[in-house]
Amino acid sequence: MLKRTIKTFVARLFAAPAKGPKRLAQSQHGIDPDLVSRHAFKVCEVLQQHGYEAYVVGGAVRDLIAGLEPKDFDVATNATPEQIRPLFRRARIIGKRFKLVHVVFGREIIETSTFRAGDSQKQQTDAHGRILRDNEYGELLDDVNRRDFTLNALYYDPITEEVIDYHNGVEDLKNRVVRMIGDPDTRYREDPVRMLRALRFAAKLNATIEPQTHQPIQKLASLITNVPESRLFDELLKLLECGHALKCLEQLQQEALVPYLLPFLEHSLSDPEQRLFLEIALARTDSRVRSGRSTSPSFVFAALLWKTVQEQWAKRIKAGSPPVQALSEASDIVIDAQSSVLPIQRRYQGDMREIWFMQPRFERVNNRAIWRMIELPRFRAAVDFLQLRAEAKEVDSLMAQWWMDLADSDSTETRAAMIEARPTAPRSSTSSRRRRAPRKRIKNTISQDSTNE
Repeated sequence: MLKRTIKTFVARLFAAPAKGPKRLAQSQHGIDPDLVSRHAFKVCEVLQQHGYEAYVVGGAVRDLIAGLEPKDFDVATNATPEQIRPLFRRARIIGKRFKLVHVVFGREIIETSTFRAGDSQKQQTDAHGRILRDNEYGELLDDVNRRDFTLNALYYDPITEEVIDYHNGVEDLKNRVVRMIGDPDTRYREDPVRMLRALRFAAKLNATIEPQTHQPIQKLASLITNVPESRLFDELLKLLECGHALKCLEQLQQEALVPYLLPFLEHSLSDPEQRLFLEIALARTDSRVRSGRSTSPSFVFAALLWKTVQEQWAKRIKAGSPPVQALSEASDIVIDAQSSVLPIQRRYQGDMREIWFMQPRFERVNNRAIWRMIELPRFRAAVDFLQLRAEAKEVDSLMAQWWMDLADSDSTETRAAMIEARPTAPRSSTSSRRRRAPRKRIKNTISQDSTNE
């Protein structure tokens, strides 16, 4: 009897989805229609009025059901990009691998895609199974089966307020389970980024990864290196800015993915002092995300790599380099080593360096130079970074608070008074310089003696 029950369970687990989808009413899925973007509603409405299918899809539906506020809204339709574009005043076709339409409403962009076809011999893949080119259109069911996880394969019709669910995604979402559609091994090989997405969804939704979905990740971790750097960097940013960054990093470490993304973090996560700094930095980032405030990628990466920079900085000073030069050399070493694995975009690198280079200046700077520091583009970010260091007991908290008060003041007169009354800062071991001994005046005794003669 037990054997038969297990067979029945396994059969249900791997059975193909029913031909007809579940159509869930608002009372079943719980989406508040007032939280749906009116522009996404408009795109669906216009497409449906012209005889096309159109649904809000993906992350927006997932977040709405989970009670989270979506960052953006995507629409899927059976209309082609060439059919979509003329229907809207401001719309443009983008993409090479798969064409999309961006429908623009002021600052909001509704990304509108045509249903993708199912598995096809026309797909171009590499030696590991990763899809390189896939530009075939299909029907709704094809598009559903191409989605990665059940909780992402949900289609919401804002006109009827129904959710179309082929793979029991709503049930998985409510049970907090991340489950792959299809064979996980094959799907990860098609797109290794799905491994990172599985970890991010588990952290973000406080969910568990279904065992079959979880099992191949460590084995296939190295396939991450086959993903284009720009796409991998974007996915890493999503991990760090999902509101659960530390948990995501811990999961990356557990699944042996850290060496392919941020190799320095293996040491930082295992060292108590370095981990404390990471926890403080990422807790602040998570707090900003959860409260709806913006985050800076350059600030996050500056925090992730700071302890490694400090180690290299100390080594360069010990080797005889002056403090400022040593910091510059340390920054180059760390960024170059990181770039050999996953490059950080140059615009972020410049901001990171500026944040790092200002740190010793906070501890030893004259009043005249303070005014020049205030005008620097990353002054406020550097002051925020100083606050992290103070919380981690790296620098004097009173000194850090003085700089924060200065950054918060919006009056030139107030700043001038603060700078004039500024207490003398204690010297830092990394920024102090030797004072030269005063030169002694040596009398020219030879000339005097010759004169006396």
